[in-house]
Amino acid sequence: MTVFPTDPYGLIRREATLRLGISDDVVAAAVRRGELVRLAPGVCAMADSDPESNTNEADLYRLKSIAVATSARDRDTSTLSHDSAAAVHGLSLLHPEREVVHLTKTRERGGFVRGHRIVHAGPLSPDHVASVDGVQVTTLERTAVDVAMNGDFAQALVVFDGALARKADLATMTTILESRGRWRGVGTARRALSLADAASESVGESWSRAQMIVAGLPMPRLQHTFQTSEGPARADFDWEAKLVGEFDGLHKYGRLLRPGDTPRDALIREKRREDALRAQGIMVVRWTWATLERGELVGLLRPWLDALAAA
Repeated sequence: MTVFPTDPYGLIRREATLRLGISDDVVAAAVRRGELVRLAPGVCAMADSDPESNTNEADLYRLKSIAVATSARDRDTSTLSHDSAAAVHGLSLLHPEREVVHLTKTRERGGFVRGHRIVHAGPLSPDHVASVDGVQVTTLERTAVDVAMNGDFAQALVVFDGALARKADLATMTTILESRGRWRGVGTARRALSLADAASESVGESWSRAQMIVAGLPMPRLQHTFQTSEGPARADFDWEAKLVGEFDGLHKYGRLLRPGDTPRDALIREKRREDALRAQGIMVVRWTWATLERGELVGLLRPWLDALAAA
């Protein structure tokens, strides 16, 4: 099996393989066998053992963005921005665009789409540029604003929640938004920023809250810890300490694993925690990503919240 050379980012570049006598045909054959993934012209990466995982998709997109940003064409002339900068910062997004790489060049006009690159034209002050592992990207704050202005309310709330959780500066994001005047997407982004909360722990939790906000449901408290007979129980959402809402994401039980645990152990412990909450008169409602995709969350919660209000 051929051993392919990788750079500090884990990228396999054509110039490096040719230098070691590895031909383009050998690389192409490895791609066909699924050993390598082609990210950009002349750049590949090792394929993940689980090609269906969301984590793998996110990491490959991050590598693809870095590959383009560090290419001879774009190095030192463009800055990774929007979804691509978010990938490098580790910001999780709702329905991210992973087919193309976003770059920003400082000029009044002349943005364009070419192949796998979208080049945005617009103001980009030095204060809005950072270096992450040697890659030039827009700052966390500028990235969040750019993504928010390009998306709908839910996408904007998700990125602002995530940015605040990563210690982004609220005042800086507010200032950037104010500087955009009446640009398209400013109003949506401004509303989302005013409602953003660093306590949200996942894209699913933020999207859940976005659907509650749009429907005008009472807003829950986030991440409150209840004391139960089974020990502390932290809830994703709760209303008046009488109704608990739990978003069950794909990785939730993985996060709850203790050393030596199996997923079944975590599931049993979570069930006992829920039973302990119910024993205290607290009702628990659960939903999944599919609930959010089908737009069923509001219908699920409203009867419980109406009953709570009438009690």
